[in-house]
Order: sequence, then structure tokens, then C-alpha cells
Amino acid sequence: MSGPVSGLTDDAFLGGALNVLQPARGHRSGLDAVLLAASVNASAGETVLDLGCGVGVAGLCVLARVPDAEALFLDRDDTALSLAERNIERNGFERRAHTLAFDLDGKGGVSAAGIPQGSVDHVIANPPFFEEGATRATPDAAKRSAHVVGNAAGLSRAESLARWASFAAGALRKGGTFTLIHRADALEDILPAFSGRFGAVAVTPIHPRPRMDAIRVLVSGIKGSRAALSIRPGIVLHPASGEGFSPQIEAMLRSPQALPEAGIGTT
Repeated sequence: MSGPVSGLTDDAFLGGALNVLQPARGHRSGLDAVLLAASVNASAGETVLDLGCGVGVAGLCVLARVPDAEALFLDRDDTALSLAERNIERNGFERRAHTLAFDLDGKGGVSAAGIPQGSVDHVIANPPFFEEGATRATPDAAKRSAHVVGNAAGLSRAESLARWASFAAGALRKGGTFTLIHRADALEDILPAFSGRFGAVAVTPIHPRPRMDAIRVLVSGIKGSRAALSIRPGIVLHPASGEGFSPQIEAMLRSPQALPEAGIGTT
């Protein structure tokens, strides 16, 4: 492992199974990315596409957990993608991972990004959370790009999510899964984006503490499925009182493992 780099932090994930460089300021990956990766029911030999990968934390967590899986890392931000490449190399995944530069909110689909249609087993995404004007603007361009939907294209959240879902559907084989993590209040835009593209849609609420409203949702679907939507048991991050995480989350943060809720259902 290399030493500290100016302007970057060297952060351990999964109990030190991964060491990731990311900006000391601006957009930083953390618990959401780990939850997203742990929710994917990937198997050895399958390919995972990390849409809007940032510095690559979610995709790297999948590679650390699933032997012989392969991953594609796609992002529009050249600086983030450069860090993703460094993180792939420093964690020893060069033979199992590739990066792609592409703007999901721009023009063109899977073919324009250089991904063969129907070639991917799983797609994961942690899309930008906020619409323009819905949150206090940050002067950091990279952080703004990661947090604000359609930042350059001027899209609404619903329009942006529809583009991400359409791209995922194009990349996935029949029976492949698309999983994203988002703010709980985005569910009203997520479900229409999945409609007509994915079935067996499963919604898992993520609660900060017991008996508190969900702050995030994990939403998954299967390409080509006609199975009905389901609401899964919620995930609770912290105990009712005190510091720290619930045992389930603590275990997930300390080693590469799947959440018990991982798996999308049946086709």
C-alpha cells in the first residue's frame, strides 16, 4: 500500500480488505456504496457494471467479495475515473476490472459507451441525489456533479433516473439485475424509471434507527421478469440508543460479505 497522497485520503474499507484513495474534500464514498455492493447477489464469473462509479468503492467491494467476478467502472468525471483506475491497481484487480468514460445524462446509450448490448449480469448505481436548486450549491465542481442530477444536461430527477435505468436495461442480459441506492423520497421517481424495463422490483428501506422513517432505499429489479413488486424487511443502521452500528451492519463493514437481504427474487 502506498503512503498518503496530497489532497487525498487513503481509506480502509471492509476491515482493510480494500484500501481506497479518494479526495479529502468534495464527494466521498462511504456507507451507501458498501450497502449497494453488499446487496448484489453476484456469483463467480459474472460481470458487474458500476454506473457513476466515482472512485470505484462499490464495484471494488463486489470484487473483494465475489471470487472471479469482473467489473466495469463507468463515470463522466475524468478525475474520479483516474482515481478508480489507481484503486483498481492498488487492490490487485487489474485483470478483473476496466474503466469507461461516459456521461449517462448525455446523448447515446450502451453502444456509445463501448459496452455490448446484453453483456452484463448486474448493474449497480448510486445516482446523484438532488435536483438543481433542491440543495445548497457547492463550489466544488466534482461534488456538485456527483450530487446534482442532470448537472450539465439540466434534467429533472425523474428524467435522469429514467436514462440511468434505460442504460442499465440495455447493458444487461435477460435475467440480469439492476440495483440502486437512493434517498427514500426518490422512490416516486425510481419506480416509474423501472417500470417497463424491470420486473420483480424489490424495495428495501434503510432506517437510521428502529422506529424511525427510512432515509434510503435499495431498489432492485430483473430484466425481463414479470413478477410483482415487493417491499422487503427494512435494514436498521444503528441501535435504538448509543453509538455504533447494528451487528448486521458492523459485520458488513468489517469484512466482504453480502447482506442477508441480498438477492432479488425470481424471474
